[in-house]
Amino acid sequence: MELTTRPVTLIARARLQRGVAARWREWGELAIQGLLFFAALVSVFTTMGIVVVLLVEALPFFQQVSLVQFLTDTQWTPLFAQKRFGIAPLLAGTLLTSAVALALAIPVGLLSAIYLSEYAPARVRATVKPILEILAGIPTVVYGYFALLFVTPLLKRVIPNLETFNALSAGLTMGIMIIPLVSSLSEDALYAVPNSLREAAYALGATRLEVALRVAVPAALSGIVASFILAASRAIGETMIVAIAAGQRPILTLDPRRAIETMTAYIVQVSLGDTPHGTLEFRTIFAVGLVLFLFTLVLNVIAIRIIQRYREVYR
Repeated sequence: MELTTRPVTLIARARLQRGVAARWREWGELAIQGLLFFAALVSVFTTMGIVVVLLVEALPFFQQVSLVQFLTDTQWTPLFAQKRFGIAPLLAGTLLTSAVALALAIPVGLLSAIYLSEYAPARVRATVKPILEILAGIPTVVYGYFALLFVTPLLKRVIPNLETFNALSAGLTMGIMIIPLVSSLSEDALYAVPNSLREAAYALGATRLEVALRVAVPAALSGIVASFILAASRAIGETMIVAIAAGQRPILTLDPRRAIETMTAYIVQVSLGDTPHGTLEFRTIFAVGLVLFLFTLVLNVIAIRIIQRYREVYR
């Protein structure tokens, strides 16, 4: 009798242990799912909080300044005796420095990513990539003084009528700063492309350049576009470089040789100044911040549309 019941007892105990272990795994998965859901909610509510703050502070500004004047006026002098509230000069300065930065960072970053992913040996990739990413760790205030004290005097040898504070040197330095962002993210996207695609292209007689440009780059387009969008957002939101090297002259110009003022530089100027809190002049920084937020939103929408268009074409 004892020999008969012992195996039954052991089987029942094993089933009980498996049931307890299964319940623990289920509870663990539910806990992890809840943690991830909480993290997602934090991100969503943080974004909503930023939007609410911007709207709450910007709406009183637009009650006193018409949206038409804000978008069409060509002068920005809210801190002067004769107040004008046209954001066009700040918008032009931001787009000008960002365009110069992206014109340098996107081709250099993408080409370096293609080299590291498709051409460089593993040892070279392991050495060069960390060195390249060191540029991303340098404080932006250092970049600002680098632009003012090194890049600007260097450019003045080539462009004699270049002003001391100008958009060109600020944009070029900002482009140097965001090269690692484009290069690292694009290289990661290219490195993640399955080797089977490359091998199939080689089997069809493609050269290494054709494999890189017509197989690897299209397959990694979503990651590459994401790097471009992040670089554009970083350029638009950069503060210290443009505040130090580009000047604080809100004029409507597309000449990169002249001093300009960007939206972020103006926000810093008012935030650290003597402008009383709650005044119309102080609320201008929230109106400008709202425009910056809308720029970021538009960039992300454009990126999503490009990725969807690409997937429809290559599906």
